[in-house]
Amino acid sequence: MNTLPVCQTLLLELHNGVLHITLNRPESRNAMSLLMVAELRAVLLAVRDDREIRALVIGGAGGHFCAGGDIKDMANAHAQGPLAYRDLNRAFGALLQEVQHAPQVVITVLQGAVLGGGLGLACVSDVALADHQAQFGLPETSLGLLPAQIAPFVVQRIGLTQARRLALTAARFDGTQARRMGLVHFVEHDAQALAERLDEILAHVLCCAPGANAVTKKLLLASAGQPSGGLLDEAAEWFSEAVTGAEGIEGTQAFVQKRKPGWAL
Repeated sequence: MNTLPVCQTLLLELHNGVLHITLNRPESRNAMSLLMVAELRAVLLAVRDDREIRALVIGGAGGHFCAGGDIKDMANAHAQGPLAYRDLNRAFGALLQEVQHAPQVVITVLQGAVLGGGLGLACVSDVALADHQAQFGLPETSLGLLPAQIAPFVVQRIGLTQARRLALTAARFDGTQARRMGLVHFVEHDAQALAERLDEILAHVLCCAPGANAVTKKLLLASAGQPSGGLLDEAAEWFSEAVTGAEGIEGTQAFVQKRKPGWAL
């Protein structure tokens, strides 16, 4: 078994062939920093060929899953120019691809904020469980930005019609609505029920041969078609243009200043 990396933004607990990964930046509702992206990618690489690890369970500390990208990272990238925005954005897309293709069964446990990149992570999980009061959404356009790396995976998960409505309105929706549109598989009404449902799913996963599961997942993904690296590269360029443009600057400043952007009525 490979040694797991030491992480600053993640809590890792390996138990009975299941690696529990907790996003651990509760002060920012587990916003996805560059460091967290790098650490998640390092964990995925460390376990990729380890068939003793049968499932990855991703959750969040402090009552939230993930509130999206870290605005502070975007502020830091501003000083480095458009290429930094592109690279920052594309790194998250690479993470989504790696979670999508992890040979283990990936289960997300969704509570509190499941926004932007957090919603993207939910879309690349094999099984998603949600609290009925979890708050989902794609807020990027309300900030003058684009859901650049997330959009292809959202479309693949819930279809173009729903993805267009959610991305172009930045509407929030709860766990029950997420289940209706096929984003999550199970919705529970309290933490104990979520834990019991997770145990039930893991019991089923552990009845399946890990090698067979890995190849079956590969087959299913190949059958459905995948968001291409070329598209994600282009989306990162578009994101860089958006975040350095007038709307992106106004939207991110309004977020930091806790006010409505100029275009909001």
